[in-house]
Amino acid sequence: QVQLVDSGGGLVQAGGSLRLSCAASGGTFSLYAMGWFRQAPGKEREFVARIGWNGANTDYADSVMGRFTISRDNAKKTMYLQMNSLKPEDTAVYYCAVRRSLYGSRFTTEYDYWGQGTQVTVSS
Repeated sequence: QVQLVDSGGGLVQAGGSLRLSCAASGGTFSLYAMGWFRQAPGKEREFVARIGWNGANTDYADSVMGRFTISRDNAKKTMYLQMNSLKPEDTAVYYCAVRRSLYGSRFTTEYDYWGQGTQVTVSS
């Protein structure tokens, strides 16, 4: 069983930056892929970024490419999402997730564990 705690959300002006963290406990963190997803009010949860077990094989949604960077520190059992040049349309609850596989996925149904979510609000 893996427990995830995501944090780092908040209120920021457009053009600003935030860094989200996802701390894991339990399981074999270093052998699992991870991902970030987000859900805006009235919308389905959508893929943001994913990262493979060793920090390679990263992938991003087109909407965040070039602005967001996903990374992980296996020694600390923590994953990060550095978000720069934030836009109002980035406003959502952000969730981290673990997939019991070496490689991530863009599909929510392929992840096994989820964090509780952290709110990101970008004002214009």
